[in-house]
Amino acid sequence: EVQLVESGGGLVQAGGSLRLSCAASGFTFDDYAIGWFRQAPGKEREGLSCISRNDRSTFYAGSVKGRFTVSSDNAKNTVYLQMNSLKPEDTAVYYCAADSFSCHRNMAYWGQGTQVTVSS
Repeated sequence: EVQLVESGGGLVQAGGSLRLSCAASGFTFDDYAIGWFRQAPGKEREGLSCISRNDRSTFYAGSVKGRFTVSSDNAKNTVYLQMNSLKPEDTAVYYCAADSFSCHRNMAYWGQGTQVTVSS
């Protein structure tokens, strides 16, 4: 059974940092692309970053490029999202997702989400 479990969310002041983790199980980790998304109340889900399958190339949305860094630890089957210089507009539920092909809006598997709240 494929499982993705996010952790690391919480409350942080503007300008602060958080590191989210996405622990994966039930599939061959390297064979799947892993994406990070977020959804704020009343807004559409937004794609933030992606680690591609196999070569583990990384990609970022313009809204987070330079502030967020995605990385993976293949030994732990875990993907991390390091978030720096957080802003109140980063407040959202953050999700990781996995897909055997690529990152896209409708990836095959999703975690339950972790809340990130940035206070001003």
